[in-house]
Amino acid sequence: MSAATPATTPVAAPAAAPVVRRGRAGKDPWAWVVEAWLRGHASLAYAFLYLPIVIVVVFAFNDNKLATTWTGFSLRWFGEVFKDQVVQAALRNSFSVAIPTAILSTTFGTMAALGLQRTPRRFKMVFDALTYISIIVPEIVIALSTLVMFASGFELLQSTTGIKLQMGVPTIVAAHMLFNISFVLLLVRARLDGMDRTLVEASFDLYASPWRTFRQVTFPQLLPAVVAGFLLSFTFSFDDYVITSFVSGPGSSTLPIFIFGQVKRGVTPETNAVATMMLFFTLAMLAVGQFTLGRASRKTGGSGTGGMAGMIAEQA
Repeated sequence: MSAATPATTPVAAPAAAPVVRRGRAGKDPWAWVVEAWLRGHASLAYAFLYLPIVIVVVFAFNDNKLATTWTGFSLRWFGEVFKDQVVQAALRNSFSVAIPTAILSTTFGTMAALGLQRTPRRFKMVFDALTYISIIVPEIVIALSTLVMFASGFELLQSTTGIKLQMGVPTIVAAHMLFNISFVLLLVRARLDGMDRTLVEASFDLYASPWRTFRQVTFPQLLPAVVAGFLLSFTFSFDDYVITSFVSGPGSSTLPIFIFGQVKRGVTPETNAVATMMLFFTLAMLAVGQFTLGRASRKTGGSGTGGMAGMIAEQA
């Protein structure tokens, strides 16, 4: 007699969790109000920042001599600017200040970044603090301190040696270098941190000299950051007014000082034309620097150093 086979009870499948559908009634009724308010606030902030610049650019092409009355489109004020001997002298002074400042700041900033690369951490923290302080300190403080330093130094030099020096283009270049070197240092250090060190080690394994390794391996990778630092230093020096007004001397007025002097007597279409040309020139320089870093970032796979702001943020 065979034993009865027990009947198998089918196991019921677990019931699916009920799908909770959130209807419109579950949403915050004030969400659209907050979103609209934030968007409107952002629009007003951007309009406050950029609408005055747009107005200056538009009235630079105004045919009327009155800067606030539009009568028609004209390019004659740009021609008048290029004929003005005072504007030409200010433009030459601006280039005489910006080019040496960019060259010296890029050279010393790159050398400082390379020197800090293998510095012990405790010393590197001190230099990092000094670098950030030179950027954070208000520009008016830098201008006043450099003015006091130059005035005291020139007076001491004249009393001891009889040599009399005065403010001019060299003092402006020296003052501009104080904060431009820090920007170059941050850019080059950010590039060094993202650089592939295996190539340098491979170069040493192949018995290359340190100079040849730097020239053929390290410097080509640093070149985008060096170019960006040069353009950034040139732009900051070319557009600076506060420091320049403190340490400038007779015959060394730059374009920003010329514009400020013209504004005291009233805004004219010539002033708008000079400001517009400076704006377009500055934007072109920054665009070239951004394009250089972006192109290098795409070649290296987008390491996060594709922009000048990204490099500075990475170090900060």
